[in-house]
Amino acid sequence: MARLSTREKADKERKYPAEIEPEFQIAPMIDILLVLLVFFMSISSTEVLQSNRTISLPVAADAKPASKNSPGQVIVNIAWLPITDDGSIEISGKSYPDANSIIPPIAAAIQANPVARVLIRADKNVKWEYMKTIMKAVAQAGVANVTFSVVNKDEGPAH
Repeated sequence: MARLSTREKADKERKYPAEIEPEFQIAPMIDILLVLLVFFMSISSTEVLQSNRTISLPVAADAKPASKNSPGQVIVNIAWLPITDDGSIEISGKSYPDANSIIPPIAAAIQANPVARVLIRADKNVKWEYMKTIMKAVAQAGVANVTFSVVNKDEGPAH
């Protein structure tokens, strides 16, 4: 038997095994996709819950797009029911029977974030007298910043 020199031993140890085809790791890819899916679902569900598709917003040609730097807002959806000739008020998915009943939740939201605004999404058929009671209630809750949501004919919804 021939003995290997130290140099031959080093060369033998340095040789790499035959290359193996790289495998595509699917499990980490699925994990990342599921995290992204949950993230986008949670963001979109909060916006969907705050808007009410049954409300037909009024048209305003001079509507300005919503400001993206708003620190917080309370969205008040006001639908008009032509059958009963009365309105319905909804805040964060909860219905309120009249304008005075929205004062406590709005006041609590303003106390939690004093620079928050109230966004009123009123149906275009809401009577002025009814809207006036809503605005008085919002003022009694201590709100300093009120915005109305409208639609520009050429663009999508604006706030």
